[in-house]
Amino acid sequence: MTKILAALKTLLLGAVMAVSLQAHAQAQAPIKVVYHMSEGIAQASRAVNNIRNHLAADPTAKIVVVTHGAGIDFLLDGATNANGQSFAGAIGDLSAKGVGFFVCNNTLVSRNIDPAKVAMEAKIVPSGVAEVARLQAREGYVYLRP
Repeated sequence: MTKILAALKTLLLGAVMAVSLQAHAQAQAPIKVVYHMSEGIAQASRAVNNIRNHLAADPTAKIVVVTHGAGIDFLLDGATNANGQSFAGAIGDLSAKGVGFFVCNNTLVSRNIDPAKVAMEAKIVPSGVAEVARLQAREGYVYLRP
């Protein structure tokens, strides 16, 4: 009986240590977030501010912005906010901090927009909504819509 209790105690201690190590590893993994944008310039302005605040609070966060529809507008050459300020500086700054920007090719095609007009920091993906779904389902990204 003593041997069984000792073995159970050892197994229990091992299980507690394994769970503790797993929790510690998960606590250290960066949070992955996808900001979904489809509404245009006003939403983009909110998102830029949200992302800046997000990175200030958690510099380790892995953030991507996926756009489609009117959401791509701030990533096009010459895009400005409601105050006439260019988005180019904010996009460059956030990109330098590791933020990824993705533009829906379906939107470019349907709106007849030349891909060369997309900000150099952005990557074109076949479908914005499919990219959001993929990031959530396969890569564990948290979904935010500013």
